Amino acid sequence: MVEREQSDPGAIYYQEAGKAPLLTREEEVELATQYKLGKKAGVRLKESENDGLRPEKREELEFLIAQGERARDRFVASNLRLVISIARQKLGQGVPLPDLIQEGNIGLLKAIERFNPDRGFKLSTYAIWWIRQAVGRAVAEQGRTIRIPGHASEELSRFRRKTIELTARFGREPTLEELAKELGWSRQRAERVTGIPIIACSLDEPVGVEEDSYLGEFIKDVDTFPPSEAATEEILGEQLRKAVDSLKPREAEVLSLRFGLVDGNPRTLSEVAEEFNLSRERIRQIQAEALRKLRHPSRTRGLRDYLEKG
Repeated sequence: MVEREQSDPGAIYYQEAGKAPLLTREEEVELATQYKLGKKAGVRLKESENDGLRPEKREELEFLIAQGERARDRFVASNLRLVISIARQKLGQGVPLPDLIQEGNIGLLKAIERFNPDRGFKLSTYAIWWIRQAVGRAVAEQGRTIRIPGHASEELSRFRRKTIELTARFGREPTLEELAKELGWSRQRAERVTGIPIIACSLDEPVGVEEDSYLGEFIKDVDTFPPSEAATEEILGEQLRKAVDSLKPREAEVLSLRFGLVDGNPRTLSEVAEEFNLSRERIRQIQAEALRKLRHPSRTRGLRDYLEKG
C-alpha cells in the first residue's frame, strides 16, 4: 500500500516486500486502465465542484477515483522488491536506506503515471529507469553531507513523506503551498524546511594537525575518469540515447534490455522474450530490424567520430 500520514515508508517497504504477488501482463493492462479512469474522474470532479453535480454522477466519479487509487497501490506493492533492490545498490554513499527507498518510491510513482501497457512491456521494465534516476539524484544531492539537528531532520522527513503521499494522490509533484496546507504549516515554515542546508565536504578541505594534507588524498576514487574522458563518455552516452530513442518504442525497449542500456545488466533473447510475452525468434527479428535502422547514416552521424576512434 502507498504510505499514509503516520506511516514510515521504509517500514512499509520492509513489511510489504515479498508479500504482494507479481502481476501478470493482463492484470497490468486492467490496472493501468483503472488508474487512468480514476485520474480522469478526479479531474472531472474537481472541475465540477461549483457545477452542482448530480449525486449519482458524483458517486460514480468517486468510485472511479477510489478504484484508480487501489490500482496504483497494487502497482506499488508488486514492485516493492524492485525499489529495495535498486536502493540497496546505493548504500554506503551517504544516504540512509529508508531515504533511498522513499526517493525510489517517487520514481516508481512517476513510472506508474506514465506507464502505457500498449507498448508491450511490463511496468517493472519501464520503472527501472525512473527509480534509478530518483535514487541516483538523491545520492548526488544528499550524499556525503554533514548532520543536521534532530528536530530539523524530523521535519525534513515529514516533508518528504508528505511529498510522496501527495505525488501519489495528485499524479504530480505538489506545490509548496499544497504541502504546507497538508502539513498544517505556514508557508514560511515550509520554506525554512526546504532550505535546510546540505553542506558537502570539499575534497580540497585541509585536514591534519598541520593542515598540510587534503581530504581527497585519503579517498581512493576508482570510478573517476580524467575530465576529458569523462566529458567524451557523457557526450557518447547522450548520442547513443538519442539514436536509440529515434527507434519505435518496442525496438528501443528491446535494444535497451538486450544491451543493458536500462540498468547495466544485458538480457538474453529468452529473457527479453519472456518480458514482452513474445517468442525468442520474434525478439531476434525486432533486434535485427532495430540494429539495421541504427546503421543508417541519419542515425549514426553523431556517433561516427567515436566509433572510428574505437
